[in-house]
This record gives sequence, structure tokens and C-alpha cells, in this order.
Amino acid sequence: MAVVVLGVTGCIGAYKACEVLRELQRRGHDVHVVMTEHATRFVSAMTFEALSRHPVFLDQFALGSEGDIRHISLADTADLLLVAPATANIIGKFARGIADDALSTLYTATTGPVVVAPAMNVNMFSHPAVLENLEILEARGVGVVEPGSGYLACGWLGKGRLAEVPEIVAAAERVLARGASLAGEMVVVTAGPTVEDIDPVRFVSNRSSGRMGYRLAEAARDRGARVVLVSGPTALPEPLGMEVVHVRSAEEMARAVEEKAKDATIVAMAAAVSDYRPAVVAPAKLKKKDGPEALELVRTTDILRGLGASKGGRFLIGFAAETDAVRANARAKLADKKLDLIVANDVGRSGAGFGGETNAALLIDAGGEVEVPLTSKRDLAERIWDRVIEMRGAAKATATAPRRHGGTENG
Repeated sequence: MAVVVLGVTGCIGAYKACEVLRELQRRGHDVHVVMTEHATRFVSAMTFEALSRHPVFLDQFALGSEGDIRHISLADTADLLLVAPATANIIGKFARGIADDALSTLYTATTGPVVVAPAMNVNMFSHPAVLENLEILEARGVGVVEPGSGYLACGWLGKGRLAEVPEIVAAAERVLARGASLAGEMVVVTAGPTVEDIDPVRFVSNRSSGRMGYRLAEAARDRGARVVLVSGPTALPEPLGMEVVHVRSAEEMARAVEEKAKDATIVAMAAAVSDYRPAVVAPAKLKKKDGPEALELVRTTDILRGLGASKGGRFLIGFAAETDAVRANARAKLADKKLDLIVANDVGRSGAGFGGETNAALLIDAGGEVEVPLTSKRDLAERIWDRVIEMRGAAKATATAPRRHGGTENG
């Protein structure tokens, strides 16, 4: 039985929180409720107390029954903080670290998983500040249950309606199931571009921002894995709770991966490694008048092929950023480089290319494929790890299953 803290904010969709609470209880979870003052304008605290059979946390200065500080004790016992509905106000508070009521204070004390289900007017949901705040939360690992589209309580038509109860509960269940699902694993993730110098001021590189690899590493960390992130040059803040190795060129990345992968149980090559580098790096800036008109390139080390050739017992994940024949090219790479799983995406598709916080992909393995529609890169990272765990679980079950032999047995 999991302990779920249900946060309820001031929105017409607050009535649905009662249904969310009851459905979570039906699935065996112990639900505690924390409300904002504005939420009580829509549903009374007494209603949630009657349904949950626990006192509602409303006053951040009120002590618990045993004199404990409620926002600390409740955050400590929670297996999940689920906020449904989540208004633009509470999303902004969470994103910016404002803790001025019971719910926002509890959020800042929570170290476990958090899921929010936004609900608001269509114009509010599409406001740049709200979208930016949601991006900040997703980057921190907060799950977001996308609102539905249709007629809103305000009479407008568009996206902003609180997701349906089954969707919210399913999202909560998925997060609870992930738990410490990678505990005991040693995971190496590569991220970002590599940079191949031409001279001291020019280089050859690509458009990778590193976000996909960073989200993959953060998701593995949050599932209990020991994580090493090998990162090319990016503008992203260094993630906490893992070892980060900074590299610049493909050769530097190859050496770092070779060293760090020795003890790894899973390696995920999400970096966009340069396939070519200049044959010679000029010691001084090349001048226009006497510089070469052609740049001679040579192949860089194929890190993924090397990992596949010396794979051992490691689970190997590759990425395929394609612009055409996505499925066919990814399947060829899967077989050629002896991968267990490949994540293929069409980088020419709007919202799924380099630089943004969203992506869409095909997760392809020898036994089949899973299509992940356009979603946040953090959510895609979670789906990738879900698939890895599913595949490894199936492999273990096959390996330990009793074998049947033909003929008779000697007694």
C-alpha cells in the first residue's frame, strides 16, 4: 500500500479530486489530502476528511497530532505527491520555489516523485509563463498529466480541462510502480554533441542540446541507479546526484565511455557523436586569404560499435536521429551494432528534433517496437526505462524458467 498525498487547489475541477481520491483508495492506496485556501471555496475540507479518514492539511503552521511539523512529516511519508487540479498559481509557486502555504511548503520538502494535473482557462494554459513553469517542473522530474480539450467551465473552447480521473490515476500508478526499479544498476549515459576543432576558433559539431541524455540520466537516478553522465558541451545545468564527466571531442568521449562502462550494467548512448573530424587541427586561426578551400575529414571512433563488440552482460541502448526511412535505418543499426534497444526519432518532425523539451520516438528491439507519441523528453526517458525494465524482466524470467526435456525420467 502506497501513501499518496493528494494536493487540491482552487479550481472548478476540484470536485474531480474526490473521485481521484476514491479511485486511489479502491486500488489500495492510503490517501492524505492537502488543500490550498482557495480550494476550500469549491469543496470543503470536511468532504475530504470524510473520504480520506485523515485530517486535511490546510494550515502550514498547525502541528500534527503528535506535535510533528506537518509539511515535513507528510512529505517524509509520502510515496507520491499528486496535485489534481493544479492551477497556474501553484505551478508557478512550485517552479519558482515559493513556499507560502501548506501545499507549496510541502512540495519544497518533498524528495519523492511528484505529479501535477494542470487545469485552467485555455489562454492561461498557453501563456508563456505557464508553459515555461511546466518545462521547469518537467526538467526536475515532475510528471505532468496533460489537460483535456473541449468546453471549459468558463465557457471557452480549448485545452485546459482537468484530465479525466482514469488518466490521472493511471499516471499516478505508473510513477508509483517505477519506484526504485533501477536500484543496484550502474548506468552510463552519454549526452550532448561532440565538438571537433578546425582551428582555435572554428569547429565542426551538430545541433544536439543534450536534453534527451540529461533527462535519461536524471530519470535513472530517480529510479535508484548509480549514474555516470558523460556529456559533451551543453548549456544545461549539471544534474545533481550523479557523476558527470565533461568531454569535448568524439575521441575524448570514447575514452571516457571505455573507462566508465567497465562496471556498467546498462549503457545508453544518447549523445550525438560527430562521425567525422578534421584530419589536421590548425595551430592558429586560418585566414581567409591563405586558408584551405576544402576541409579534409576523417572518421571518428564508432563508440557504439565498440560497445557492441565487447558487450558482455551489459544492456546496450542506442539512439538513431533520422530524417528519412526512420524505422528501416534504426532496425539496421540495432542489428549491426548488437544493441538491445534503439530509440529512433525523426529529427525533421516539428517538436521532435534537436533543442526543444519535447520528442517522439520508436523504441525498437529484436522482438518488436513501441511508439511513443510527442511528449516531454523527461516522459520519453521514463518510457525508455520502463521498456528496459520490462525487457530485462522478461529475459530473467526466460532464463530461470524450468526446462522441459523429452523422453522419460529416471526415478
